[in-house]
Amino acid sequence: MPPAAVPPVGARIRQARLERGTSLRALAREIGMSASLVSQIENGKSQPSVSTLYAITTALGISVEPLFDAGESAFVSPATTASGTPPGTVVHALAAFAADPGRRIGPLVTPGEREVLELDSGVAWERLGHVPGTDVDFLLVTYRPGGASSSSGGLMRHTGTEYGYLTSGELILTLGFYEHTLRPGDAVCFESTTPHRYRNDGAVPAVGVWCVFSGT
Repeated sequence: MPPAAVPPVGARIRQARLERGTSLRALAREIGMSASLVSQIENGKSQPSVSTLYAITTALGISVEPLFDAGESAFVSPATTASGTPPGTVVHALAAFAADPGRRIGPLVTPGEREVLELDSGVAWERLGHVPGTDVDFLLVTYRPGGASSSSGGLMRHTGTEYGYLTSGELILTLGFYEHTLRPGDAVCFESTTPHRYRNDGAVPAVGVWCVFSGT
C-alpha cells in the first residue's frame, strides 16, 4: 500500500499567508525570493526546497507541522490522483483546509499510512507521527541521489533544534564553517539557527529519521 499523499503544500502556504494579512510581495521580500516564484509555489506549479519551506514558515510564524494536517477525506493515493481529482483542484484544496490541528497521528503508524511531502531537489518527508499540543516534526527523510535541502547551494537556518539519525546511504551536512559526512548509524544534533545544508552526493538514496523541535 503506497503512502498517503498530502494535499497541496502551496495551497496551505497561501492560506497561512492570507490569514496573517501578508501580501505575496511582502512575503517574497522577506524571504529574498521573487513574487512570481512564491506565486508558483502557492499555485502548485513549483515545489519548495527544504530551505525555502523553512524560510516561508519562519516568515509566517508557523511550524512545518500544519502543512501536514488534513482530514481523512483530503488524502488520495498516487493512483487516485492520476485517474481522479488532481491535487491542484479547488475541491482538493478545500479538503486540505478542513484540517483538525488537534488530530493525533498514531500511536501506531504503518508504512502505508504515512503522509508524504515531496519537496524540490529530490527530497521527501514522511510523517511518522504527531501528538496534539506538541510542536515537533517527526519525519522519515529521504534525499535521493543528487538531492539537497537547497537547490541554490545556500545554507538555511530556522528556529528550533534538530536531531537526526541516518539509517542508509551517505549524507553531507554543512554546518556553519564545517562539513560532516554522515554514514549509516551516525547521528547529529544542533540548533537549527546555525546555518546548515544537507546534500546527497552518492548513487543511492540517503534515508534517516529526523526530529525537529520548533521554537526556541
